[in-house]
Amino acid sequence: MFHSLILGALDASCQIAGVFRSDNLKKSAFKRMLNDIFLPSNDYNFVKSLNLKEIYAPSVNSEKFKKELKKLNPDVILVGSWSEKIKADVINIPKIACINVHPSLLPKHRGPNPYYQTILSGEKTTGITFHLMDLNYDTGEILHQAETDILDTDTGLSLKLRCCDLARKELKILLENLLEKIEKAQVQNEKEASYQPQINIRESILDFNNETSDEISRRIRALSPWLKCHIAYNDEFFEFKEYIIKSEITHNQPSCIVDKKSDSISIVAKDLKVMEFKGLKLKRPFCSFFTKFYIKNFVKINSKVH
Repeated sequence: MFHSLILGALDASCQIAGVFRSDNLKKSAFKRMLNDIFLPSNDYNFVKSLNLKEIYAPSVNSEKFKKELKKLNPDVILVGSWSEKIKADVINIPKIACINVHPSLLPKHRGPNPYYQTILSGEKTTGITFHLMDLNYDTGEILHQAETDILDTDTGLSLKLRCCDLARKELKILLENLLEKIEKAQVQNEKEASYQPQINIRESILDFNNETSDEISRRIRALSPWLKCHIAYNDEFFEFKEYIIKSEITHNQPSCIVDKKSDSISIVAKDLKVMEFKGLKLKRPFCSFFTKFYIKNFVKINSKVH
């Protein structure tokens, strides 16, 4: 979202007074210099390519950052995917507004990584929301929203990239009509609000007893590429490269293993459809080379995964 906000502001012919990269948080000047020289991030290269002024500070709420902002005297602060909770004395610095872009149609799916939750929930549309910032996460008055479809093939990453492209386009519209948008800002309906906390590692373990093949497929796609899903069998966990839903094959025992090959197993989901998982690897450190041996000798047909 960082690149999209910069490009959207430039599209609207706005002057960018400065940028603050999240990958600079809590780094000493020496460590930051080493990173930028020997391991430059995509954000660093992007900022340098546009010759933009960088702000360096240990935190967005630090005195150093606030002092620098007051020198720059910005009309607007744009925030995207920031990990810190921004305090009131920072929000109140710009002359016009401090604006956050959130990749969902607020008030639904507040919180980090709404891409995951929208795909997991089986929703057909999502979008982006520009809102005024207040002291809570994603609760400020709505300035502008735009929708995009969620495709049946979408992963968390593909949906994120589409939302970023949309944010760039819609930011230009917002900035060109900003005062009017602020005047017509809409208070969020708390009755429709939902919040998704940070993704937990437990959400990566597939549950064949309680999720249909479609729900399992959505979970795998929603977590990709941030977290690999796992199949729990006895005391082991399998990772996999790909999967297929064998719609023409059904079985009456959810979570039952009905077939196996040297590097794949087929498991029954809640809707009694069989899913084949290919390219299996044992997750335990240094054990991936023993996957085929383990499947052959320890994985039993008609036994169940957890």
